[in-house]
Amino acid sequence: MKIAIVCYPTFGGSGVVATELGLELAQRGHEIHFITYKQPVRLALMNSNVHYHEVNVPEYPLFHYQPYELALSSKLVDTVKLHKIELLHVHYAIPHAYAGYMAKQMLKDEGIKIPMVTTLHGTDITLVGNHPFYKTAVSFSINKSDIVTSVSQSLKEATYELFNIKKDIHVIPNFIELGKTRNESEIKCERSIMAKQDEYIITHISNFRKVKRIPDIIKIFYKIQQSIPAKLMMVGDGPEREKAERLCEELGIQEKVIFFGNSNEIDKILSYSDLFLLPSETESFGLAALEAMAWGVPVISTNTGGLPEVNFDGVSGYLSDVGNVDEMANNALKILENPETLATFKEKALSVATQFDISNILPLYEALYQKAINNI
Repeated sequence: MKIAIVCYPTFGGSGVVATELGLELAQRGHEIHFITYKQPVRLALMNSNVHYHEVNVPEYPLFHYQPYELALSSKLVDTVKLHKIELLHVHYAIPHAYAGYMAKQMLKDEGIKIPMVTTLHGTDITLVGNHPFYKTAVSFSINKSDIVTSVSQSLKEATYELFNIKKDIHVIPNFIELGKTRNESEIKCERSIMAKQDEYIITHISNFRKVKRIPDIIKIFYKIQQSIPAKLMMVGDGPEREKAERLCEELGIQEKVIFFGNSNEIDKILSYSDLFLLPSETESFGLAALEAMAWGVPVISTNTGGLPEVNFDGVSGYLSDVGNVDEMANNALKILENPETLATFKEKALSVATQFDISNILPLYEALYQKAINNI
């Protein structure tokens, strides 16, 4: 199949998932065309089946905000015609599904019919899409998609609750490339870089937005380190970082917390880690938790959104209500205080992660692609 993939080219979960999906599809012989305003961060073009097309948005003084949707629609039309694309797969309802629909209509006028698969990732539904200014356009874009998928059952239910959706939504979870994660790096475990031999390493990775409840992470760790020797690795950057650094100083634990900022060595850090903290206000799926589990790292998380679909309570880690810092700290200690218990949780975390290996998820997308093409 010749497939055009539209996504955000950023470090965020949707961009990573879309890029990894496209690369794996290319490995299986499909011709993949990425269409976005910048080359995706994880996109390697060393494959004859992978192509990248940049969307250029000309600047005009007339426009206060440049019309990206218009430029994207035009680029989609040109790419479909030039490369004989058979299917569009857009990640995010807005602006991508909206632009995809406009491209479909322009192509239809030229006698070209092409199906569009729209994948909902979370923010496009629960935060941005639910704004009154966008709600009508989001409903329209989803309903005009030929096939709609969501990354969790929780997100599917939220979409039906928030919008007037008449389409079936297929749940296809996010995935991990398990073999790649564990074999590519061949990392030597030099834990002394970050912690002493007797210190446990606890990790959090995110964009440090308010929804991630960064202060809760510091508070959970503060309670943990009162009982056992430990270090906290804070990976990522964002608006809540400065507040977190101040809180560490107020609690007197600044020497036990390392703020890495955005890092390209996430796999290395996770390979050292003993526990992963994700006390988010909400998560449509929880890809960061899955990436940790792929390294055999148990997860302490909230029970909100799609997290219970990834982190199995009492198996790969523990779930708690949002804001229940004491319970999360106690659950962390349940895992860490006994080496045998920690080893068991690590083994089970990896076992759960294997269910989400891309080899299990990719055929689900391929089947929907074929269904969309057959029904056009």
